[in-house]
Amino acid sequence: MIRRREFIAMLGGTAATWPLAARGQQLTPIGYIDLGLAEPRAHLVAAFRRGLSELGYIEGRNVLIEYRWAEGQYDRLSTLVSDLVHRQVAIIVAVGGAGTAIAAKAAVPKTTPIVFATGSDPVRDGLVTSLNQPGGNTTGVSYFTAELGTKRLGMLHELVPGSGSVAALVNPNNPNSEPTTKDLQAAASAIRRQIEILYASNSREIGTAFATLVHQRAVALMTTPDALFTSRRTQIVTLAARHAVPTIFTSSEFVKAGGLMSYGTSLEEVYRQVGLYTGRVLNGEKPGDLPVQRPTKFEFIVNLQTAQALGIDIPSALLARADEVIE
Repeated sequence: MIRRREFIAMLGGTAATWPLAARGQQLTPIGYIDLGLAEPRAHLVAAFRRGLSELGYIEGRNVLIEYRWAEGQYDRLSTLVSDLVHRQVAIIVAVGGAGTAIAAKAAVPKTTPIVFATGSDPVRDGLVTSLNQPGGNTTGVSYFTAELGTKRLGMLHELVPGSGSVAALVNPNNPNSEPTTKDLQAAASAIRRQIEILYASNSREIGTAFATLVHQRAVALMTTPDALFTSRRTQIVTLAARHAVPTIFTSSEFVKAGGLMSYGTSLEEVYRQVGLYTGRVLNGEKPGDLPVQRPTKFEFIVNLQTAQALGIDIPSALLARADEVIE
């Protein structure tokens, strides 16, 4: 009897000669690498599995998913991707941000398909040639959440008008930290608000960032897109409540954890789309022929319970634009 590990190795060794669709019933190995932490992102993994299942791929039945978690540490990504390549998985799923996809693109052989989810511009990051015709071995979903920073800042300005400074929480290790910071500084200048950039790349630094926010007397906070922040959302929401700081977040996960408000796309739908694309590639379609998907719907969610706890009245014009209100 062939042991499971030996079977996977044998399967990987013949990957180049077997059509992907033909391996559907052979526990096709999928490499899944996420920049975040496993437990806080379990609902996104479930959404990915839903997308896979819509095309008939069920974990443990005809696919074997090898999970790797960078736990917010960008410097671990290359090693984790290399490990998956060594295991000769049939496809790499790179999610959690641009850093994951960039690491995968750099380390994965051109014969191995990559499906990504990124909040930045995959053309600018060198992941694809164009959105409509990616070319090569890479495609996925881009939700361009970094571009929504100006919109979030405007909403925060409506919520807390005046001249007080606004803070932005940024992970300096994120490949998009510099352009994100520049865009926010330009947007803040346009509305004549000062913006303080607070950097954090781990849990301890998140706490330090809030201490700095209080010291600088910032009147409001916005988070920027990063898997570390999403994974540490309970900590961030708790600190925002403790220091009574009105905060706008990048996704609904924060508001459901008790945050004040969020504006962005549904991450669960993004991960479901990644699952669908993974299934299509396993069925034999070429990643380079699959256009990069972009969301068409963005959600503005407000938590009135949190607003009441903070003693904040949400302006009626702002509240009227909410897609969901938690009362």
